[in-house]
Amino acid sequence: MEKITAKDIRYADLAGKRFNKRFSGKPEYIVLPTTTAEVVIAVQESVSNKRRPVVRSGGHCLEGFVSDPTAQVLIDTSLMTNVSYDADMGAFAVEAGVTVGETYRRLFLGWGVVLPAGEHPGIGMGGHVLGGAFGFLCREYGLAADYLYAVEVVTVNASGQALPVVATREVSDPNHDLWWAHTGAGGGNFGIVTRYWLRSPDATGTDPYTTLPAAPATVTTFRISWDWSLFDESTFSQLASNFGAWAAQHSGPDSPFRQLFSILFLNHRNIGKLDIKGLATGPQAARLIEEHLADIAEPIGLAYTKQIEETPWLRFALNPFPELFQPGFDNAQAKVKDAFFRRPFTGSQIATAYKYLTLAAPIGGGLGMATYGGKVNTIASGATASVQRDSILDVACNTGWISPEGAAPSLEWVRNFYKDLFPGSGGVPVPNEQTDGAMINHPDTDLATAEWNQSGVPWSTLYYKANYPRLQQVKAKWDPLNIFYHALSIRAAQ
Repeated sequence: MEKITAKDIRYADLAGKRFNKRFSGKPEYIVLPTTTAEVVIAVQESVSNKRRPVVRSGGHCLEGFVSDPTAQVLIDTSLMTNVSYDADMGAFAVEAGVTVGETYRRLFLGWGVVLPAGEHPGIGMGGHVLGGAFGFLCREYGLAADYLYAVEVVTVNASGQALPVVATREVSDPNHDLWWAHTGAGGGNFGIVTRYWLRSPDATGTDPYTTLPAAPATVTTFRISWDWSLFDESTFSQLASNFGAWAAQHSGPDSPFRQLFSILFLNHRNIGKLDIKGLATGPQAARLIEEHLADIAEPIGLAYTKQIEETPWLRFALNPFPELFQPGFDNAQAKVKDAFFRRPFTGSQIATAYKYLTLAAPIGGGLGMATYGGKVNTIASGATASVQRDSILDVACNTGWISPEGAAPSLEWVRNFYKDLFPGSGGVPVPNEQTDGAMINHPDTDLATAEWNQSGVPWSTLYYKANYPRLQQVKAKWDPLNIFYHALSIRAAQ
C-alpha cells in the first residue's frame, strides 16, 4: 500500500486538520486504505516498526488527538465510503470514511430511511457513531449509537498482531463487550473502526425499508434573532430562564415536543445578535414551533426577526443552517467546552453568562444551549457506553479565532467562563442533581488538568461515570499493548 510522505503533493492536504486548525501534526507518512484488509496491513506495519498509528475519518475532532506531533502514521479511512444493505446482518453497512451527509443521502435515496446522526454533513462516521452521536433528530429518534447493531474493528492483540474483529449487539456474542464500548466511548481507544452495521433495536426481518426509521418527508426550520443592544441583564436572564424551563418541561420521552429541536445561541455582545435556531418534523411542525416560541420569546417583549421555512428532508440534511458552516468555518481555531445539564441554569449561572458575554474584549464566541432528551432518555445508562440518559440540555462554551494573537485572550476567556459556571463543583459539571458531566464527542483536555478541574472528580467520571471500569476492562482485553491512545483515551486498570 502506498505511503504518502511530505514529498507528495497530497501530503499537506491530508496532514492538515479538517476542522479546528489550532492543532497540526506531521506524520512520517499517511496511508489511504480502501478495505479492511488494507487497514490491517497498515496497522501491522506500524506496530511491527514501532511507529505510533492514529486514525482519521472526517477530521473533525475538537482536540488534537489525531493531529498530534507524536503521531507517526496517519491511517486515513476517507476512501472507505461504501453504504449497502447487508441481508445476512439485517442491517445497513456503513464504512468508516462515509460522511454524515453522504450517509443521509444514501440511506434516503436508496431506501427512504434515516439514521439520527450529527449536524455537520462533513463529519466522518468512523469517529462519530462510537462517541454516541447526537444531532437534530436525537429527541425524536435517539442517538446514532442506539442503532449500532455491529461494528468491525481492527485490533492489536498481546502478541502485536493486527486482527479484524466483528462485534455485535447479540448478548451471546463473545465479542459483545467490544460492541458495547463502541456505543459511546469515543474514538482512538480500542482499535480502528472500518465498518458499522446499523438497524433499529426493535427491527425484525430483512426488509431494508423497515430496518431504520422512515425519514421525515420535510423539515420545518425556524430562526429568530434579536439585536443584542435591546437586552439588559433582566431581559437576558428572562430569555435564558425561559429556554431552560422549556427544556425541563419538554425533555421527557413522551413529550409531544420530542419532534422539535432547538439551540439558543447566547453570543458574545460583539457579535451583535442573540438567536434561536431549530427545526420540527411531522404534520404538527408549524404548531410546535409557534408554541415553542410563545413560551420562550414572546414573554420577553422585545422585537425579533423570524424566519420559518419548510424544506425537503434531504435538501436540509445536506446543507443544514448553512450560516453555521459558512466559508471560513474549516479555517477557524477553536475551543469548545461541553456540559450536560439535568436541570436548568440557576440565576447565578445566568448572571455569570451575562458577565462574560458582555465583557469589553475582542472575543468571538458564546454559550450554546441545545435541547436534549426525548428518545435519548429512554435508554438505561448502562445499556450503552453513552451514559448520560436523563439530561435536558447539552451546553457548550465556545470561542474561535483566526489570527495567532487571538489565541491567548480567547482561551483565557472561554476557560474562565466555563469554570465560573460551576463554582460549587470545582469548575466542572460533576454528576449531581443539576449537571451530569460532558460528552466525549466534544472532548476537552482541560478536564484532565488540575488547573481547570478542581473538583477532585477525574475526567473519566465526567465522561463515563459508572461505565468507566467496564470500559477499562474492554481496553485491557482488546488493546493490551495500548497501541491506540490520546490525551483522553481509556486507561486499562492497573
